Amino acid sequence: MSSSSGNSSGTTGTTQLQNWSSEEELQQMMMAERKRKRMQSNRESARRSRMRKQKQLDDLTAQVAQLREENSKIASTTYVATQHFLSVEAQNSILRTQMAELRQRLESLDDILKYINSFNGGFMESWSY
Repeated sequence: MSSSSGNSSGTTGTTQLQNWSSEEELQQMMMAERKRKRMQSNRESARRSRMRKQKQLDDLTAQVAQLREENSKIASTTYVATQHFLSVEAQNSILRTQMAELRQRLESLDDILKYINSFNGGFMESWSY
């Protein structure tokens, strides 16, 4: 009897070992599946991250191009305004010089008129009746 009970317990032990082995394999398969899903999810997340970075880079590149164009237009406008300012400043300098010359002529003419009037005043007095 002892041999039959030994055989039956040996058979149960083998079945339990097989069950345990099957459960372990099932757990390993489930872990492998979770790992595969996690890796796939990570790959997808990395792909989305690369796409976001590429879009940001593209947006920044477009913004740089736009700002360079705007900067060029502003620089051109500034250059034209500066040239106009220098031209107006030169004309203003010429006009100031002409004004100073005309002022001197006017003063000279006023002096001449005063001189003439000083003689005419005496001459006119002798003509009065």
